[in-house]
Amino acid sequence: MEFSCKDFKVGKCEGEKVVDGETMPLVLQPPETNKSDLDSLLLALKTNKDWFEQMIIKNSAVLLRDFDVKNAQEFNEIIEAFDWDDIRYVGPAPRTHVHKRVWTANEGPLSEFIYYHHEMVLIREYPKKVILFCEVAPPEGGQTPFVPSFKVTERMLEEFPEAVEEMETKGLKYTFSAVSKNNTSSMRGRGWEDTFGTSDRTEAEKRAKALGMELEWLPNGSVEATLGPRDLTKVFEGRKGRRMWFNTVVGMYGKEISSAFMADGTEIPENVVKRCEEIIEEESIQFKWEKGDVLFLDNLALLHGRRPSLPPRKVLVATCK
Repeated sequence: MEFSCKDFKVGKCEGEKVVDGETMPLVLQPPETNKSDLDSLLLALKTNKDWFEQMIIKNSAVLLRDFDVKNAQEFNEIIEAFDWDDIRYVGPAPRTHVHKRVWTANEGPLSEFIYYHHEMVLIREYPKKVILFCEVAPPEGGQTPFVPSFKVTERMLEEFPEAVEEMETKGLKYTFSAVSKNNTSSMRGRGWEDTFGTSDRTEAEKRAKALGMELEWLPNGSVEATLGPRDLTKVFEGRKGRRMWFNTVVGMYGKEISSAFMADGTEIPENVVKRCEEIIEEESIQFKWEKGDVLFLDNLALLHGRRPSLPPRKVLVATCK
């Protein structure tokens, strides 16, 4: 589908890339300076809702810039203009509810790099769209880089065809541990109580099972979750048959609180994981925030992360089906 919409004009941003003929992100700006207000934007989004969603799928990332979006309330109005169903976040990232469908993004220390991932990739029901809003742009660093997932698959198949085939055939299994929120010595973020939305172990096990996890309770009050088998790659409708690198092998492999291996227990070769990490970085698009930006990511097509940042930085998030 070619770009054609009288209610937006195409702009440019620092770090954008053309990948397989598609500009990532596609930057959309007001068509005229007198149409940069919220009401004009909401009208444009509602009028062109189906077209806008096709642009997200086509370009994988769409950036609204220069519309002077000010706060969580206005960001929420933008989300609600599409009538997309909400999806509850499940995972270890510390997040705080802000307004209606809007939450803080990962509140982990700004000095830490949050590794590339598809949102909720390990859960059976994951969001199709991750929408981010920059309320306070960081003075230095703090980018939200993202990676065309199919490019990772392509390059891994070129360099490690046998290893990729073995992982694809056998499937993957992951483990991770989560402490109790009452363990004040932990810097992990959310305890298992917040992750599963309950402090009752039996209910936590029930909810974990619905998400495709098995739990094992440890003597110190923490829990180890096992997930699998899981796919290495996935192909999603409407995305040119591309095989997305839809896993979190690099992010969980060989870490203090997590592991990744093949579903039959076979170890994944370390050199394969290390090279995959390099490829992901090489294919990354280093998106830099400006105040008021609203970034729509196709969660089925892109991995995303967070660069270390100087404070202050405030990015809010909504996740949709």
